[in-house]
Amino acid sequence: MLCQILGQVKKHPSLIPVFVFIGAGGSGSVLYVLCLALFIQDVSWDRKSNPEPWNELGPNDQCKFYSVNVDYSKLKKEGPDF
Repeated sequence: MLCQILGQVKKHPSLIPVFVFIGAGGSGSVLYVLCLALFIQDVSWDRKSNPEPWNELGPNDQCKFYSVNVDYSKLKKEGPDF
């Protein structure tokens, strides 16, 4: 399979950008899913030790992947403690 791809690239060098962009898109999507799975608190991988990890988030914790206008260091807690 790899030999066929390399053979096509040697015959048609204009295919190189297509393979580069497809590879970059695939690796970017894998890295994004890993970031969501490992660092975002919305996913609970271990229900026994911490069934509700989102209750431990403080008002200064950033939950979104990217925030445009919100400065999380200046937020105050407005809700009750659970």
